[in-house]
Amino acid sequence: MRKTLLTAAAGALALGLTLTACGSGSGSDDASGAEGPLVVGATPTPAGEILEYVKKNLAKDAGLDLDIKEFTDYVLPNTALQEGTLDANLYQHKPYLDEFNQSKGTELVALDEVYLPPTGVYSEKVKDVVDLRKGATVAVPNDVTNEGRALNLLAEEGLIELKKGVGADASPSDIAKNPKNITIKELDPAQLPRSLSDVDAAAINNNFALDAGLDPRKDAILLEKSEDNPYNNVLAVKKGNENDPRVKKLAELLTSPEVKKFIEDTYKGSVIPATAG
Repeated sequence: MRKTLLTAAAGALALGLTLTACGSGSGSDDASGAEGPLVVGATPTPAGEILEYVKKNLAKDAGLDLDIKEFTDYVLPNTALQEGTLDANLYQHKPYLDEFNQSKGTELVALDEVYLPPTGVYSEKVKDVVDLRKGATVAVPNDVTNEGRALNLLAEEGLIELKKGVGADASPSDIAKNPKNITIKELDPAQLPRSLSDVDAAAINNNFALDAGLDPRKDAILLEKSEDNPYNNVLAVKKGNENDPRVKKLAELLTSPEVKKFIEDTYKGSVIPATAG
């Protein structure tokens, strides 16, 4: 009897361990099983608004359940994606994602390009960049890729000249010529709209400009061109989840003619679809 009981107990324990092993796994692994809602992180504008349009108008017919989580910074959406609390995110361009992977050791992958949010230079002091005074202070984002993006925009307008060969990761130390002796002030991207009263101008990322009620087409004194622009925002996932059927469905919807029209009608050139649909 004792032997029989011990054998039964061992069998029950083995069965319990087997069931536990079958039921374990990270959020990322569960996501690859294509069950449950697809949890997507985004900044509120425009990414969150675009995803809300998809959720309310397109997702149900496509058999996709979307759960949208909003973030007000650029770091947490990628951290959450790497940790598996998000299945995908939409808010960043590929140069930023590549630099994030390199500096943070993450394994995130850019999928489809969705829209271009042009960076603009804004000012409460002047109506044209040529009117910036000598010794003016210009605020720029303090993350590597968006700072380089802002400095290249200033260089294209001739306000500064960068060292030869400097690319998207330009920093203030790469300024070769500065005829107006402009002071570059590095700030957190989210703080830039609030800095306008304290500086002569600020290069502000599109989402934070829109959140602050700025219209890039009307209010920017200098705006990025859309042609050959490498800063289209992308749908991103953790490496290994590229083939999640839910992610593929979302990518298809985000690059659809319906979403293209929504972006054009809603933002009227302040945000530009990355696809002709």
